[in-house]
Amino acid sequence: MSSIAATYIHDKMNVFLELSKFRITFFVAISVGIGAVMFTGQLTPAILAPVIGVFLLACGSSALNHFQERDTDALMDRTKSRPIPAGKISPENALIFAFLQIISGSLVLAFINETVLLLGFVTLVWYNAIYTPLKKKYAMAVVPGSIIGAIPPVIGWSAMGGSLTDPHILALAMFFFIWQIPHFWLLLLLFGEDYDKAGFPTLTKLFSSIQLRRITFVWIAALGFSSLLIPLFDISASIVGISGVLLLSFWLVLSSKSILSDSLDRVIYRKAFLSVNIYVLLVVSVLSVDKLLF
Repeated sequence: MSSIAATYIHDKMNVFLELSKFRITFFVAISVGIGAVMFTGQLTPAILAPVIGVFLLACGSSALNHFQERDTDALMDRTKSRPIPAGKISPENALIFAFLQIISGSLVLAFINETVLLLGFVTLVWYNAIYTPLKKKYAMAVVPGSIIGAIPPVIGWSAMGGSLTDPHILALAMFFFIWQIPHFWLLLLLFGEDYDKAGFPTLTKLFSSIQLRRITFVWIAALGFSSLLIPLFDISASIVGISGVLLLSFWLVLSSKSILSDSLDRVIYRKAFLSVNIYVLLVVSVLSVDKLLF
């Protein structure tokens, strides 16, 4: 293969990875696996089907979101280099890619059970048909929009035979739901001017910077508290899991206190943003390992 052909293939692959929002959709798929492990207490080949199905569906949903927001993406410094506004792919081809992924993911989920397929469709519709247009009108759209992040672990749980009303999975879903809110608001503190430029209604127009930082810190603290409910409902009942989650929650709150300072340094917001996401990854890792070993 010539270097020109290799470069062409590499560039196209990067476009498709960007359209799929690979880093986000990969974590979505991982959260499906976590829900499955929490129910079964073991790693089995059966987990792969819901993980792959949701991953494909999430990739298609993300690509569809790129198509929906192509005009506003072109106005924001953070997103103007995305594939469609940067001219790396036409809107029509991006839409075709999105639907191919959605159809593929739906077929995989359909072979598991109807509940899993329905939950997948609910997530897709909630993200692309409800949250995406809603956030262009309402500054608080992220709150109902955060339901999107709560459903994937429920899909994994349900795919393995778990009940949707079981308090174990509801506690885990609430943890993922709460995480989405400080995650987004920290992005807002980092890129507020960008969102304003694109015409999105933002909380910066409703609250002062210090008020928004205080609200964000409260949600971060709520995230730490919500993680303690997971072992309380016996998803992870060993002393190792409980101690690990407790220590991580203290670390999150203490490491995020800096956003309450008078400084408007973006480095502080970026550090808090990384801390929140690392915290979630560590908590689910502790719970998963604890469930598998104890």
